[in-house]
Amino acid sequence: MTVKLGICSVSLFDHTPDQAIATAVAAGYGGIEWRVTDAGAGTGTDRFDDNLCTLAPGEVAEAVARCASAGLTVIGLDTYVDSGDRDAAERAFALAATAGVPWIRFRAPWRDGTPFPEAFSAATAFVADLERRGTAHGVRALLELHQRTICPSASLAHRLLSGTDPAVVGVLYDAGNVMIEGYEDHRIALDVLGPYLAGVHLKNVAFDRPPGGGVWQPRWSPLDDGVVDVAALLEALDAVGFDGWISLEDFSDDRSPADTARHNAAVLARLSAGTPS
Repeated sequence: MTVKLGICSVSLFDHTPDQAIATAVAAGYGGIEWRVTDAGAGTGTDRFDDNLCTLAPGEVAEAVARCASAGLTVIGLDTYVDSGDRDAAERAFALAATAGVPWIRFRAPWRDGTPFPEAFSAATAFVADLERRGTAHGVRALLELHQRTICPSASLAHRLLSGTDPAVVGVLYDAGNVMIEGYEDHRIALDVLGPYLAGVHLKNVAFDRPPGGGVWQPRWSPLDDGVVDVAALLEALDAVGFDGWISLEDFSDDRSPADTARHNAAVLARLSAGTPS
């Protein structure tokens, strides 16, 4: 299988955007997904709360130009558009359209105690609105499968998006997230998504037993040391004819972000060479 390998900038949290571009190119990545928030960059001490490798909306166009000069494709924008936030969605669509980026990310409702039918109905209306806006802007909206939302699985994501145009609304299949909640056999999940499968986020997870026993807890682990069978995932993707981007979104702390990026590129090169072509 020939892999179109990308990296999510959230993983390079201690890099400036220019450093991230250099690291990605040197490690052999062909594309990058940019984390975009209204607050922009932090100082680089934490991937979520103080992430240096984050763009403010006004910095996206320049980053796209710098990526093009370096030979990197900007795969999409990892925006934090919550279900129901139509103003944020409109701003994200306009930003991507202006910068020539093909998609933005949005999230299903978090499980907050709202009865599922009510939350699902509101999310369905929001997706219909995304479809209208995405069509107008020529930008796709992608739902990332995520634990603790009402759509942690491929089946529930398909149920939410069914009836919308898959050229405008699609799914980011997150292979690590579904191992925490929502896992279905990869081949079944990919078959269920069909044309809604737009991209893959790849990371790994392991589970630890608490001292004294009890409920095992998940932790992010190195790509080649966790419960995600990466080789089997690549085989499943190959079997369904997936030719999109696989983006590394590694949250493990065993190596530095730069070393993790290099390690993961080597792992994917080795595994992809061993899958059917």
